[in-house]
Amino acid sequence: MNPDAIKRSLAGSGLRSTPQRYAVMAFLMKQTSHPTAAEIFEAVNRVDPRSSRATIYNNLRDLVQAGLVREVAMEGRAARFDATGTRHHHFICDRCGKIEDMDWYAVPRPAAASLGKRVLRECELICRGLCTQCASRRAPTQDSGLKERINTWKKK
Repeated sequence: MNPDAIKRSLAGSGLRSTPQRYAVMAFLMKQTSHPTAAEIFEAVNRVDPRSSRATIYNNLRDLVQAGLVREVAMEGRAARFDATGTRHHHFICDRCGKIEDMDWYAVPRPAAASLGKRVLRECELICRGLCTQCASRRAPTQDSGLKERINTWKKK
């Protein structure tokens, strides 16, 4: 995304284009690795060391609330951030923690009764398992044990 497009997206979301906010957006637009807030802070400060940690965190919060950035929560690990402009789901590897984008498809909405008085904005999937690299490193004994358990279950 070019500089003017970033400024337009900020303005279109009701956010001022401060140098720090612009730097966070510009950095995230180039990333596919879903960096943590600490990684964003380090990267932005390598270019311009005037931003405080609090400023970066506050800007991330504002960008998430404006819908320009998505926060991907990870159990037991630091949240990661994503500014990919297209809708997509995520796959999180249980072993290495890598987050991969998955193609978007509509997720069925929960029944109204299960929501109670909640107001649902969106449903997205976070799939968990082993990424391609970690799955290929699985020990053969784990695979054979899994196959045996599946075959036993099928027989029941």
